[in-house]
Amino acid sequence: MLLDISAPIVPFEGLGKIKLYSTREELRELIEKENVKSEVIHNDWIRYDIQNSVELFFHLKNNKLFRITTLDDYQGKLFEKIGVGTTEKELLEAEPSFVYDDFEEVWESEKGIFIETEAETNTVRWISVYIKELDDKDFEEANW
Repeated sequence: MLLDISAPIVPFEGLGKIKLYSTREELRELIEKENVKSEVIHNDWIRYDIQNSVELFFHLKNNKLFRITTLDDYQGKLFEKIGVGTTEKELLEAEPSFVYDDFEEVWESEKGIFIETEAETNTVRWISVYIKELDDKDFEEANW
């Protein structure tokens, strides 16, 4: 499994040619490479940081991938226009469905994306895609 850092970012599907819902076993070759860091979060999830390109979030109850976030070196685009470094103005021109969530401090779209921006520059820092079940009440039970 090779990570493609220029592959498109596809909401509810994945990015970097990595598919949401993949298991840790299916992505073992990628997450066991050198220089991959992992961290267990709240005893429920595990996050893998891969080559300053992506973060992979797996639920430990079912070992499935539920969220992928771009890091600084990711070059692929969302909707062919939005990538790391895009300004907030360009973001809203490219995709008007984004709404700013003051509590979470992210731009969210019901199309399956949230975006974190750099406060000083108002540019896109991280783009996350996730599974549709993330907001379901039984997400934490890993019934998906």
